[in-house]
Amino acid sequence: MTAAALHSCPETWEPRPRDFQGNFVRGGRRRLLRRRRRWTLGAAALVAVALPAFAAPPLTGWDGFTVMGSETAQPPVLPMPFEQAGASFPGSAYYYLEAEQPVLKIGEGIHSDAEDPVSGPVARAFRIDNSGVDRSRALQCLTAAIYYEAASEPDGGQRAVAQVVLNRVAHPAYPKTVCGVVYQGSERPTGCQFSFTCDGSLARAPQRYFWQRAEDVARAALSGYVYAPIGLATHYHTIQVNPYWAPSLHYLTTIGAHRFYAFNGAAGNPASFRFAYLGGEPLAAPHRRDDSAASALANAALDPLAVQRAFEASAPARLETAAAPAAPVQAPLYSSEVRERGGEDLYRARNLPEATVRPEYANSGKWIAQPTH
Repeated sequence: MTAAALHSCPETWEPRPRDFQGNFVRGGRRRLLRRRRRWTLGAAALVAVALPAFAAPPLTGWDGFTVMGSETAQPPVLPMPFEQAGASFPGSAYYYLEAEQPVLKIGEGIHSDAEDPVSGPVARAFRIDNSGVDRSRALQCLTAAIYYEAASEPDGGQRAVAQVVLNRVAHPAYPKTVCGVVYQGSERPTGCQFSFTCDGSLARAPQRYFWQRAEDVARAALSGYVYAPIGLATHYHTIQVNPYWAPSLHYLTTIGAHRFYAFNGAAGNPASFRFAYLGGEPLAAPHRRDDSAASALANAALDPLAVQRAFEASAPARLETAAAPAAPVQAPLYSSEVRERGGEDLYRARNLPEATVRPEYANSGKWIAQPTH
């Protein structure tokens, strides 16, 4: 094809590039392979020398690869009270142990009686069947109590805390709602029944996994699950403390790091508990702070020993009321016309047929033959 024909068909013709160059060196591929092999051997030797240095413990006074001044001292993060052993139990912010009472050492007395047979009365099922505001608030409050009081406890320890809250809801000495029991006394800096509600623990966001675990326990408790090993317990404390009220209450069992107690006498009688839920849950939040004297007196009345004494003092009155003879039933008042006709006698049953049993049914309900064992 001639040059003129090529120029007339630009689609099939392309001029030779002027900047095309090739620099070929004889033996270049073998040289490149040898260079790569040297780099591989060098890197392997470096790893073999450096790995023992990293694996071995650092020498005294050697800070590794720390550059002078490159790190700044971080302030230590102090654990919240609910994360400290022995710092959280109902009333811990109010019922502090007396100075002369002995304090158990850390780890002393750890024992779980959850597997022991239950001896004594057991709580009845507590159900919140209605959905909506009451159930969601009760679930949130009970979950918070389980999380902040027993986040690190095993399942038995968390179920026991939930049962204590519900036992208090059923007892007349405490509020009749779950949130009312959990946040009782939270309006004061000290005096709350559950310390996490007034010591600032709620300012820290909970960890999602542990919150969901506590929520599962709370949901089961509000759906009727009863944790029998703690019976009718209304109080507990960790084994690291010895509150002044412990010797005066009825010790029940130890589960995990908590010791559980019930009231003695009339206050702990099963008849004193009413496991009926009427609703009316308040907000799932601490109360507004109130340092007034009236608030102090209200919290002082929650002393477990005062509650126990009050029930004992009122027990004779309740017994007298129960043993009092019933008032005689009075006949209704009739008009003068009815009284002239006979009054009450007109309405008395007379001439009733006698009860008879037909012969074919005389042996009804009796064994035809003696059963064989």
